[in-house]
Amino acid sequence: MTTTHRARPALLKKLESGARVALVSDAGTPLISDPGYKLVRAAIEAGCTVVPVPGPSAPIAALCASGLPTDRFFFYGFLPSKKQARRRALETLAAVPATLVFFESAKRLAATVADLAYMLGPREAVIAREVTKLYEEFRRGSLATLATALAEDGPPRGEVVLLVGPPDETAREISDEEVDRLLREALADGSTRDAASRVAAVTGRSRRALYERAVALKDADLT
Repeated sequence: MTTTHRARPALLKKLESGARVALVSDAGTPLISDPGYKLVRAAIEAGCTVVPVPGPSAPIAALCASGLPTDRFFFYGFLPSKKQARRRALETLAAVPATLVFFESAKRLAATVADLAYMLGPREAVIAREVTKLYEEFRRGSLATLATALAEDGPPRGEVVLLVGPPDETAREISDEEVDRLLREALADGSTRDAASRVAAVTGRSRRALYERAVALKDADLT
């Protein structure tokens, strides 16, 4: 058991009693490539408020307070505004074993999160709005949950950083039968290419192999 693991319960008790706890580092921005995010996650799960101190950029500040893994992250910037181009970009990002960080405009946020849910499957995500400003807000949940909420609530105001958790490594143990089921579900409302990308994001399997399997399943279902 590490020292930080032993110290975490005591720090959470202080937070729950109303104390303020500052996480500092003597080697750059705290929580970037260090295990401090585990304390942030525990504090969030305990219902405590986590506030980032202004850093060199909004993506880093948002990442620090997101509760998502910070040991590996990939900053993409803005995704394409057109749906098909956006999905093609997400196809290339589906297997990246890291937290994904994006900028997005408020008016396009709902469409982008819906495409993320469609292409990447049931991943954790965080919408960080107005980071370090007066109306700072963090909305956390699965991509599907956030997509539904945005569709119902409409676009938020202000500047947005969008963060998506990495692929679930345990998904790689999915059986061939389950993969076929997932492919058929994906094929029911999307192209063969999109189906392969979606299932690749969930299972970690090769998109090329899944594409070939999807084509075979379509042919079999037509006979």
